[in-house]
Amino acid sequence: MPHRTWAEVNLSHIIHNYEQIKRATGPGVKVLAAVKANAYGHGAVPVSRALAEAGVDMLGIAALSEAIELREAGLRLPMLLFGCVLPDGIGEALEHAVSLTVCDTDLADDVSEAARRLGRAASVHVKIDTGMGRIGVRHDEALELIRHVSALEAVSLDGIWTHFPAADETDVSFAHEQLALFGAVVEAMEADGIPVPLRHAANSGAIAQIPEAHLDMVRPGLALYGYHPTADRVLPLDLRPGMTLKTRISFVKKLPTGASVSYGRTFVTRRPTRAATLPVGYADGFNRLRSNEGEVLVRGRRAPIIGRICMDQCVVDVTDVPEAQLGDEVVLYGTQGAETISVESVAKALGTIPNEVVCAVGARVPRVHIR
Repeated sequence: MPHRTWAEVNLSHIIHNYEQIKRATGPGVKVLAAVKANAYGHGAVPVSRALAEAGVDMLGIAALSEAIELREAGLRLPMLLFGCVLPDGIGEALEHAVSLTVCDTDLADDVSEAARRLGRAASVHVKIDTGMGRIGVRHDEALELIRHVSALEAVSLDGIWTHFPAADETDVSFAHEQLALFGAVVEAMEADGIPVPLRHAANSGAIAQIPEAHLDMVRPGLALYGYHPTADRVLPLDLRPGMTLKTRISFVKKLPTGASVSYGRTFVTRRPTRAATLPVGYADGFNRLRSNEGEVLVRGRRAPIIGRICMDQCVVDVTDVPEAQLGDEVVLYGTQGAETISVESVAKALGTIPNEVVCAVGARVPRVHIR
């Protein structure tokens, strides 16, 4: 492997996770795969192609640039932009056949005007805020907006959706409250004679724990890539991690007792130490908070990180792995031999979530896709 540091992405694992989600939702439920943020750091184009081959129905993105990248790579699946597009991006979104999220009448009117000007119909999904408190029309004002959108020229109301902030927790009672509010909007639409379009609400947590939230379509994100919400909260799905982050030993030397390592001299050897330098650092997404705390896997054994993680390099203690040598493959997140350093465990140690850990893997780290 010629790379200094690389992320090995197992597309077969991602497809396995997709199939687990399909099995959990049952027949007739569509799947929108969240491939935003470079498919959670896994490589948006290869992942989207693999999912398209596997039969996914729709792709979810967070930025217009993400949609353009996928379209230019030949992806023709329907796409939904999760966030609110700015007025100056509407035309480009429509030209790339992106379904837009609409949260108020002003944006809806702008979309209608752009669609008329371009001579094409715009696909929109109305986002209903049932408790996330981020974007979206409040549930008690949603019918008014839906009426407005339904009457617009050159606009097709293709979906209504909401989002759960706590569906991956043990207590999912708030998600049930949200689902009831969302259902009330649907009932109001029916009473008003407005055709109910595609309804979707369930993220990864709701897919696994709230079957009644599956509705017409589900939107897996984290579970699609094989990760659970935390190291302590395991969803009832058979998930396989999509990414293994790897590097190689670039230098090995012996240090005497009392030698300091890296910036700030935060680590001083307490024994004669065999130290291995790794060409990976915080610029690659290997978090500096792992300094003097984390471990890596070398020849199937754990080796502690010593000293501060630098921008491009870090040092590990391989004294107890005497056969370690220049060029050896090192696993930062993933499995080697009988040992595993899971993304969830790294996230727990950092006080964050697995999403951030995998999304943080830097742009200069090549993604090597395997099947």
